[in-house]
Order: sequence, then structure tokens, then C-alpha cells
Amino acid sequence: MSRSNLPAHGEPWPKNDLTRVPYSVYLDEEIFAAENDLIFRGPTWNYLGLECEVRDPGDFVTTFVGTIPVVLNRASDGSLHAFVNRCAHRGAMVVRESRGHCDSHTCIYHQWTYDHEGRLIGAPYRKGIKGNGGFPGDFRLADHALEKLRVESYAGVVFGTFHEEMEPLVDYMEKPVRDRFDALCGRPYRVTGYQRQIVEGNWKLYFENVKDCYHGSLLHMFNSNFGFFRSTQRGTSAMTKGGLHSILTTYGKTDEELGDTFKDIATHKPKFTLEETGVIDVVREHSDGMVTTILTLFPTFVLAQIGNHLGFRHVRPKGRDRFELVWINFEYEDDDEFHREVRRKQGNLLGPSGYLSMEDAEALEIANKAVTGDFGNGYAFIEMGGRGSDDQDHLVTEAPIRGFWRGYCDMMGIPFDD
Repeated sequence: MSRSNLPAHGEPWPKNDLTRVPYSVYLDEEIFAAENDLIFRGPTWNYLGLECEVRDPGDFVTTFVGTIPVVLNRASDGSLHAFVNRCAHRGAMVVRESRGHCDSHTCIYHQWTYDHEGRLIGAPYRKGIKGNGGFPGDFRLADHALEKLRVESYAGVVFGTFHEEMEPLVDYMEKPVRDRFDALCGRPYRVTGYQRQIVEGNWKLYFENVKDCYHGSLLHMFNSNFGFFRSTQRGTSAMTKGGLHSILTTYGKTDEELGDTFKDIATHKPKFTLEETGVIDVVREHSDGMVTTILTLFPTFVLAQIGNHLGFRHVRPKGRDRFELVWINFEYEDDDEFHREVRRKQGNLLGPSGYLSMEDAEALEIANKAVTGDFGNGYAFIEMGGRGSDDQDHLVTEAPIRGFWRGYCDMMGIPFDD
């Protein structure tokens, strides 16, 4: 995709400037279509599921890579396989359940049947009926396998890629991301629940949001009231893979009194108090004092530790102005009852109606409405913390967002030299 084609309407992308993001990048249908080829079918590793979700041979889950429906399943030999969930016959979705167990996958339309590796193993009426019909003589089952993805996993998290020459997953992640996976997913874990929500906005708005270091103390009343997160806490932001991935971290609550920190913040309502303080009582689990992590792995995966709550998130684009957000909560298999209870209580913080996250979708939707209403004209302004996209030792910065756009532009073929 050339610069002249991006965007197709509205304001042009300012040359060599990552601090001005044209709103049309969220709205243009040509851009959204190009993302399918250059990002989701391009040189990226895309989240597919968890090994613990497909523990036994025959177990499967369905998901999406971008807007492409995909099945992840475990074969009889224990290996993991993924393929496009689209029948090779007439394009119908083969697997319609979100998860389950089966010996093979059969398309309801014309009963074409596939094994766990996506190979066609049965097609009715191949020879016709009583000498009538049937497929031509050169029809071969082997020629009609489902489109496969290459599959790799790290710390029990499974990713897939369409790109034939894609580098290994461990190299794509880079060491800082792997280290954080090791810290949070290095013990056997199990899923404790799922939540889903539809957000009316472009999928990139959400990825900007989870790379936004400081909105948590401004947008979210829970934080500003009860000090669960403060911008004054010690924190860091780190980028890898040319800005595509980021790790936002906060460490132990500060000891200072609130003082004037929130005096001019409209969401700060000091008269509100908590009857159940367990939702904010963090039990120390990491020797370095780490209490929150928001790790984003491009293009659509999030690993989040919020206090003692543990979760994955998956962004599923449904169009240029709509996406589904899947929340996946987990706990360690060797957690004692005390830690399980702590994680359950703090689970109230996250999800579509979570105390810490309920405002995010609304913020993205009102931004989407305003931008759409002016047909994408204008720019977003992202200069908090400067104009660069280097790692930071504080959280009052938009550097990870600028890093995201740097990596995105590189992948979409938009040259920058700043």
C-alpha cells in the first residue's frame, strides 16, 4: 500500500510525524481491507487460544485472525493444528460451536468432513448415485484441504501465522516480552471464565487505549477515588519489535498521601468509600514489587495482570468501525484457596462492567462517533511525554502509542524517517 493510497479521504498523514494520527486511518475501508493482507495475513503471529483449552486430542476452539474464522484443535497424536474455518466446497463455516470435542469436523451444508489437521477425509456422492452425477474422475480428497496456519506456542499461549517465511514466535516476541510471559504464565494455569463485548469503533482504538499509560487515573473514577492506580506510582513503559509490542508496568503503591494529586480531576469523588476493600488489597506476588502489567502483542493480543487478577484479552475486528473484545480470566493450578479468592474478588475490576474498565468502551465509542461524524477529517494529537517512542521510566507518556503507530506504519508500508 503506497502513501498515496493511505488514507483515501480526509487529511493526509503528516510526513515523518508520529504525533499526528489522521482520523481517517480508523474509517477508511481501503485501509481496513489492506490490514487483512498486510497485517493479519502478513508477517505477524496471531493469538489463537490456550493449550489448556485444547488439552485432549479432539478438543477444539474457534476464533478469528482479523476477520478470518479459524479453528484450533489438538490431533490424535497430541499436536496442535489450525486452519481457516471455511469449507473448501462452497465456503460455509465448518465448525459453528465456540469450543468442544469431536473426532472430525463436518460441514452441515453438504457433509464434507475434515480431520483435525484440516484434511478432507469424506465427501458424499463422490461417485454419484446410480450412475448419475458425482465428481469428475480426477477429483482427489487431498486437493481440497482447508487452508492451514503455522502454529507455535509459548508458555501455553498458542499463536498462528499465514506467512510462509515468518520468523519463529520466540524471535517475534523478543526477550522483554518473553520474560514477562515467563513471570506471569510460567506456572500451569487454568481458565476461570470468559466475557465478551462488542465495541462500536475501530480495533486500533482499543490497542491505543491499552498502550495509553495515564488515562487510568483520569477516566476511571474507581482509580481516582480509591488510589488503586496513580500516575505518581513508579512505572515503566517498554517497546519491542519496532514499537509493535509494549509492556506497561507499575510497581508497589506509593506511600504518599493523596494530597492535591486529584484535586482538579472531575472523576475524583472523595465522599465515596468502599465497603469491600478486598478488591483493592493487593497481595505481593513478585519480588520486584510489580503489581500491574499491560502487555500488548501485535496485532490483537493482551496479557494483563491487574493487582492479583490475571487475564488475557483478544481483539477481534468485525469491520472498520466495530470489534469484539474477549476477556479470558485465569488462575494458577497450584493457587491455594486464599489466592483464588483474591483473584475472584479483583476480577470485579475487569471486563465489560468492571470497576476499572467499564468506561473504556464508552470512551472509544464516543471518539468513534465524533470522528465518523466529520468523515475522518482532522488528527489525533499524541505528544504527552515528548515526540519520541523510546522506553520510559514513568507512565505520564504516550510513547507506547507513538511506538504502535511506528510499527503499524512500517507494516503497512508507510515510510517514516523522524
